Amino acid sequence: MSLLLKNALLLDVETGEYAEADLRCADGRVAETGRGLRAPDDTRVIDLEGARVVPGLIDAHVHVTASTADLGSLGSMSPSYVAAHSARIMGDMLSRGFTTVRDASGADFGLADAQAEGLVRGPRLLFCGKGLSQTGGHADFRGRGQHVKDDHPCCAGVGRVADGVDAVRTAARDELRKGAHHIKVMGSGGVASPTDRIDSTQYSMEELRAVVEEAGAANRYVAAHAYTARAVNRALEAGVRSIEHGNLIDDTSVELFLRHEAYLVPTLVTYWALKEEGREFGLPERSWRKVDEVLGAGLVALERAARGGVRIAYGTDLLGGMHRHQNHEFRLRAEVQRPIDVLRAATVGAAELVGMAGEIGTLAVGAHADLLVLDGDPLEDIGVLADPGHVRHVVQAGALV
Repeated sequence: MSLLLKNALLLDVETGEYAEADLRCADGRVAETGRGLRAPDDTRVIDLEGARVVPGLIDAHVHVTASTADLGSLGSMSPSYVAAHSARIMGDMLSRGFTTVRDASGADFGLADAQAEGLVRGPRLLFCGKGLSQTGGHADFRGRGQHVKDDHPCCAGVGRVADGVDAVRTAARDELRKGAHHIKVMGSGGVASPTDRIDSTQYSMEELRAVVEEAGAANRYVAAHAYTARAVNRALEAGVRSIEHGNLIDDTSVELFLRHEAYLVPTLVTYWALKEEGREFGLPERSWRKVDEVLGAGLVALERAARGGVRIAYGTDLLGGMHRHQNHEFRLRAEVQRPIDVLRAATVGAAELVGMAGEIGTLAVGAHADLLVLDGDPLEDIGVLADPGHVRHVVQAGALV
């Protein structure tokens, strides 16, 4: 059955302009747009009476398996229990208007297949499997007194430890074998990891280049967790396509982003949420104390990158009960960017990053029919996107969901 939306204001995200038109969806795609459209008899018709329509949102940094902020505990949970939590998390994301998400470690082919087959209500899921970490790196959750690690593939968790060029090649090939859309590497220390410093660099250049080479051979790409300019710049020089977080970049970083046509995926809302609620939702005390090292720098980094012309995508990186703040990232970014630029990051920018330009993040004919009907103008008031209560309808693959 097709869907016809009558009397809409359709946003062209590229130009930032609205057009009065109808939009018809058929077979999961945008079939046509224009005034006075007619449709087959079995078409569902909704008169929007001038409501604004924007492309479905894309969050390029989520962890749909992260039911707790204590990421190290996921590996001891039953995979079926984690999957049940993930189904709830994904369903809530769709209700907030996110029709596609890129998982930045933790989700696997099972969740992606379940969503694609309609077994799980949620956004289209682009997964990477488990992120690659060096010993003592950002995805090595052993405490100082622990020695044994269990990277068994049946177990839930967000990372796997691999050291040395041969080992990281094998790990990357294994995640690609299982259908990874991209490969995630931990290029610096982080908040959630128990034994590293945020200002550390992780993986040698030879190891980073080996992962990039393996991803490239499979026509995939690498996303790197990195905070400091030193870590970011090393990753960019190694050929990484996207930098996750990047709170402490410098002017050299901006030059490298431009030279390598790489993307920055800031995740401002997670630091705000971790500081306010992290301990309540499982973040260990030692990790909570690290938050201040990156909390205030994120907006400065975003402004520096935007001013320099860096390609930017929308990301949130929320954990546990903090997933509900997913849309608040719009409000935070609007402190240093125009609303249209923030929306572009969550549509065309993210679509380009994940290699789906023209397929998602747009209302163009032929694209996936993923779109939102809003009760206000997000270009005038970013709160229309920051507050999910303003989302009147979510359409995914041409169906009201």
